[in-house]
Amino acid sequence: MQPKRVRFLSTSGCHLCDQAYEMTKYLIDNDVDVADRITLEMVDIADDEKLVEQFGIRIPVLLYSSKELGWPFELEELRSWLIN
Repeated sequence: MQPKRVRFLSTSGCHLCDQAYEMTKYLIDNDVDVADRITLEMVDIADDEKLVEQFGIRIPVLLYSSKELGWPFELEELRSWLIN
């Protein structure tokens, strides 16, 4: 099965983004189901005016296809979202 490309929307200096990234990275590094099913693409919204308008006050947000997971989320919720 081809891993799905999950976009992680954040920007520098965002402490919530750092927390969400650490959770995501933990799952990628420690959960084979997550590691095998996703490829994480980091996206700095500051590089795209449209993304700033759409997600500026909502980051961190994870996107896959038309599905999104916005902060706040717990580790198990994140895991479930990533593998489903």
